[in-house]
Amino acid sequence: MTVFRVAKFIAAALISCCLLYTWLGAADQISQATIDKMAKVYGDGGKRRTIALNKLMAELRGASDLEKLKRVNDFFNLIRWTDDMSVWGKKDYWATRMEFLGKGAGDCEDYVTAKYFTLKQLGVPTSKLYFTYVKALKYNQAHMVLSYYETPKSIPLILDNINGRIMVATQRKDLLPVYSFNGDSLYLAKQEGLGQIVPGGNKKNPKWLELADKMKKEGL
Repeated sequence: MTVFRVAKFIAAALISCCLLYTWLGAADQISQATIDKMAKVYGDGGKRRTIALNKLMAELRGASDLEKLKRVNDFFNLIRWTDDMSVWGKKDYWATRMEFLGKGAGDCEDYVTAKYFTLKQLGVPTSKLYFTYVKALKYNQAHMVLSYYETPKSIPLILDNINGRIMVATQRKDLLPVYSFNGDSLYLAKQEGLGQIVPGGNKKNPKWLELADKMKKEGL
């Protein structure tokens, strides 16, 4: 399946995922029950990473969006990159944030999902956060990053696990933008502004629906 078709399919499904968690912006901490569950399912490593994230979110209460972007990006980029087959025994698996923390490893989609929902929980407007498919030119492969738009016409900041330094998109000559989307729309990616909306993104992707269902069960 092409990057274009994948992006179209998941755009509307992400709406369902976001609607399940509209309350997250008002709850900037992870519950003790969730921490206890992480310890039971993933052991001490999963528990430590969850407690560390909880501590970070407490420290970021009241911080600026830019400070939240930097520290959340740095936090998740410490987690080891590994392909889905090595972690889950599947060619393509979309992990929740808690699964990503629990395993302590994941691929590019997992970094983006974890950063997105953590920033959402910290109150960063999701209207400014976009999942962006790109081509990583150095590796000649499809890749995903999280883009932050201060305004719809701003050049976005790129949160990436390949290059941990947050940079404006025009500085990332190693990335070729393809499509950006959030819970509401799918856009043809441009380095300056969101670009033109792409119609027809109303189909549901089973992987995103599965992800939303898993997150609902986790309580986060």
